[in-house]
Amino acid sequence: MAEEMSAKTHGLGVFLELRKRLQSGLLVVGTSVARGPADVAVTGEGSSLRVRTPGGELRLALPAGVALEGGSCIHTPVGEAGGEELHFRLRITVGRREQDPAGVMETLRTEETYSFHCQGCATRLARGQVGSRVFKRVLPLPNCNWNAIVDEWCCHPDPFANKKLLPRAEDCLLGDTFVLLARDGSCDQTLTEEVSSVGAADAQDSKKPCHRLALISCASCSLVLGEAVAPGTLKLYITQVVVEPAVGDGKLDASLNRSAFLERTVAARLLDLSNSLSSFHFSVQTPDGKVFLLLWLLNGDSIIASVPERLVGEESSISPPAPLSPSLRAARALKLLYISCSDASAQQREIATSWEANSIGHAMVLPLKVCEELLQVLDESNATLPASMRCMRCYEVAYLRL
Repeated sequence: MAEEMSAKTHGLGVFLELRKRLQSGLLVVGTSVARGPADVAVTGEGSSLRVRTPGGELRLALPAGVALEGGSCIHTPVGEAGGEELHFRLRITVGRREQDPAGVMETLRTEETYSFHCQGCATRLARGQVGSRVFKRVLPLPNCNWNAIVDEWCCHPDPFANKKLLPRAEDCLLGDTFVLLARDGSCDQTLTEEVSSVGAADAQDSKKPCHRLALISCASCSLVLGEAVAPGTLKLYITQVVVEPAVGDGKLDASLNRSAFLERTVAARLLDLSNSLSSFHFSVQTPDGKVFLLLWLLNGDSIIASVPERLVGEESSISPPAPLSPSLRAARALKLLYISCSDASAQQREIATSWEANSIGHAMVLPLKVCEELLQVLDESNATLPASMRCMRCYEVAYLRL
């Protein structure tokens, strides 16, 4: 275990986390970059942070309106937990408040024209009669537990029992992680459909039924986009499609980074659901109802930057007018605790059982492949953190950039 931890901590350069609400921050510098606090000098210059070490000077661009409070950076000993790290506390000033980034659900409006594209290859999907879609109604679907609520509050039988809520021809229905659209003629050229079995009955648990899903995929690149929930209805997951106002030639950049798109899409959706539902616990599930990930949103006001050891000092050769690379820009992010249910320890399984027994966690349904991709994004984020910040009790820590 010690060797594994040592391997993961190798290469720590500089890690920065700022909290806008608290107007404070934490700077962690690896001892391979600076041997002691005297080797580190931190100054602010407008909306940037300069960290000077024996290896060179690092300039981190901060979001607009965020600046270091002069003379506020103080070394903070952390004991054995940060044996290969130097921790510094600092204060920041925050100007105007940034608006939360708008996700797919906040972008869609009635009487506007939209184009739907496959996230994998940028092919235009569900094009309607004129190459794009105009919706007369954009309506949110009820909470995933709406049937139980109807049973508890109505004094008569549930008139919607076992009935699906389906869109009409010019409707767009919004779920937590998907949109429902009426199928049009263009779908025959851009989409393929394949019936697949999910939730195969387990020999040890005969109560889990096996059911079939009609999976919808992109005809060009075979990326699974969603499901055919009824003969004339498409369910498209927001992690698989790009929805944009139809302007200009309607072409989409085919070089979109899959990992970054997934990270930002899920982060924006978690933040929106947390604000609207006042919920901070999320249970990421596959379409067959199997829990894959447990997520606990700690805060949504973080600003982070993580620079590996090999890049510390490289920026000193860049002239001031040169644009900074993405790795040298601090970005807004959500701080999460997570547990992977597919590879959980005994203590983590106890937590998962407790969440299930007490109905903790708002359900977020995503395709199995997307769940696996999301876990990989979280694990990669966790691997970039200082060793002292990677775990919190039985949970692992990660950040999702907005």
